[in-house]
Amino acid sequence: MSYQREISIRSRPMTKSHVEAAKGQRRGFTEATLGWLLLSPVVTIFTIFTYVPMLLLFVMAAFHWNITLTKSQFVGFEQFKIIFRQPLFWRSLLTTAYFSFLMVPAQTFLSLGLAMLFREAARSKWRGFFRSLVFLPHVTPIVATSIVWVWVFNPRFGLANFVLSWFHIQSLNWLESTRWALPSVMIYSTWHSLGLYVILFLAGLANISKDPIESAMVDGAGNGTIFRKIIWPLISPTTFLVVLFATMNALQAFSQIYTMTGGPRGGGGGPAYSTTTDALLIYQTGFQFYHYGLAAAMSVILFFVILGLTIFQKWVSNKLVFYR
Repeated sequence: MSYQREISIRSRPMTKSHVEAAKGQRRGFTEATLGWLLLSPVVTIFTIFTYVPMLLLFVMAAFHWNITLTKSQFVGFEQFKIIFRQPLFWRSLLTTAYFSFLMVPAQTFLSLGLAMLFREAARSKWRGFFRSLVFLPHVTPIVATSIVWVWVFNPRFGLANFVLSWFHIQSLNWLESTRWALPSVMIYSTWHSLGLYVILFLAGLANISKDPIESAMVDGAGNGTIFRKIIWPLISPTTFLVVLFATMNALQAFSQIYTMTGGPRGGGGGPAYSTTTDALLIYQTGFQFYHYGLAAAMSVILFFVILGLTIFQKWVSNKLVFYR
């Protein structure tokens, strides 16, 4: 009986809804296939130049690696034991932490302040010019502008000491001093990255409705209260994004430090290792001293440091960030 019922069901003519459902399935399959075909070049490039090197990095960290692959020897965790016994490695981590600890809050609050200033001057006819002026450094090459800033910080005839002389402040050695070399790099890095963060904050401020602000003003709230109670919570997702970008850029800072602190012989990190960050030490270990396994192990450590900070920032954002 069940067999005859199944035959009768299969022999029924297909209705219009059945035909449309079948066409929809075929269309969905075709669109999915087309989507993967269009994505395949990008996926291939990412796989070859990002994911494969990342996996190879973990492999190299476990080997005494030779670039010719003929004398590579498996050493396990021996590379990490060597690294943890090196004082310069710990100093580079402290320098990186110091650099990031100062750069992230400074860039966040400066960019937010400029964004608020541009927001208040929205009706000015010069607003587009000043926004472009702030954003322009971000699209300039780091190496080229770093070389220009080396001349700016020249202790004899640089613009920085010339400005200090206006205020009757003694000239500084800037990049030639162990005390001022890293702050000099911070000044340049802030100048170069600030424009992107200002644009992000402007986009976040543009999405804030005027209704709650006007209601608060009617109730007698001041500018400070409006900012703390309304504007700051509403732009908290943008703030989290800016802090995340600034943290990643600070932890991986390399080009400006290498260019500005290299001196006549190049190499970067001077004077007296005062600007040697972890990223710069990885480069020097791998490409100047040819210890590829040690450099790979340092990169793995930096990877987990960045991963841990990202997870921590995400955990903080779940508690503090207000998503509308």
